[in-house]
Amino acid sequence: MSDRYDSDVHEPDDVRFDDGSFDATARIVDADGGDDERVVEAALRPKRLADYAGQPKVREQLGLVLEAARRRGTPPDHILLSGPPGLGKTTLAMIVAAEVEQPIRITSGPAIQHAGDLAALLSSLTEGEVLFLDEIHRMSRAAEEMLYLAMEDFRVDVIVGKGPGATAIPLELPPFTVVGATTRAGLLPAPLRDRFGFTGHLDFYDTADLMTILRRSAGLLGVQSDDAGIAEIASRSRGTPRIANRLLRRVRDWAQVHGDGVVTAHAAYAALKLFDVDEAGLDRLDRGVLEALCRRFGGGPVGLSTLAVAVGEEAETVETVAEPFLVREGFIVRTPRGRAASAKAWRHLGLRMPRTAVAQDALPLGDDDQTGRFAD
Repeated sequence: MSDRYDSDVHEPDDVRFDDGSFDATARIVDADGGDDERVVEAALRPKRLADYAGQPKVREQLGLVLEAARRRGTPPDHILLSGPPGLGKTTLAMIVAAEVEQPIRITSGPAIQHAGDLAALLSSLTEGEVLFLDEIHRMSRAAEEMLYLAMEDFRVDVIVGKGPGATAIPLELPPFTVVGATTRAGLLPAPLRDRFGFTGHLDFYDTADLMTILRRSAGLLGVQSDDAGIAEIASRSRGTPRIANRLLRRVRDWAQVHGDGVVTAHAAYAALKLFDVDEAGLDRLDRGVLEALCRRFGGGPVGLSTLAVAVGEEAETVETVAEPFLVREGFIVRTPRGRAASAKAWRHLGLRMPRTAVAQDALPLGDDDQTGRFAD
């Protein structure tokens, strides 16, 4: 990575442990946010559909569903939103409630492990209220089956007693709208998926949409910026608004401490170099995986467990934290014989691709349950 600007920038010391392993929880480019992160993000969320940038197809479809429901004077159909973390599913759920002028109740699938928990929640809903279920695919099976009936017939059966003497008491519910969000739509059982009247899939954002989001966020945060600085941040944000807003705040910090408080291209470059985010949005863990593939294993293919040992991480961390972005951006190819580095990975590291690795891009893709899970 070439130094386009002269600045006194030091490498961070809090990403790698003394034993050489990476701290995946400290990744600034992680799309999952903690509690503190959610508080900050809540202040930057658009409140209306007209203010929501990106996702034009989903925005248009959802706008039609909500407008039709308003004209009928009825709650909108149940809505399912799917897509990777950080793309705006929670924001859209809150927008749905704001557009129909109804309160929203927020919970998550892991918090509902018993049918009784769901029954208590559903029985407390008011007419027209929006129930947002985040990570809905992680609900217990018993709760899912109760939710089927509640979504379709607005009724739940409360079981009183045990054994042969148990009786089911039907409890009528007022009409309400379920907004479900999931990062893994394939794990939803078909009966639950079929009860949603509208399903929207959120894709990664392009740079232009991220720049629009960053300009709005900069205004809300009271941060001065120019287009070059905003473009620099957007290009390194992995197509994810949550990451873009996080990087903006870190660049703001650098500009206030080392600069004049303005987010410029120089400030963005220097700050993101300090936080170890390169021009492609890769952090130290991502580059560690690529360097292990290219420098130690000649581009692969190499098994997942061997690759994880080479970077000092657990195999699950490499597979779930680093690999999805590297595969999506074409840096890594998943094959039946393991992971292999693409020509793009060699170019990004500034390494010459050996002749023996030229054919890696042509290797067939493998299934998730086959790639790299063999004995090395």
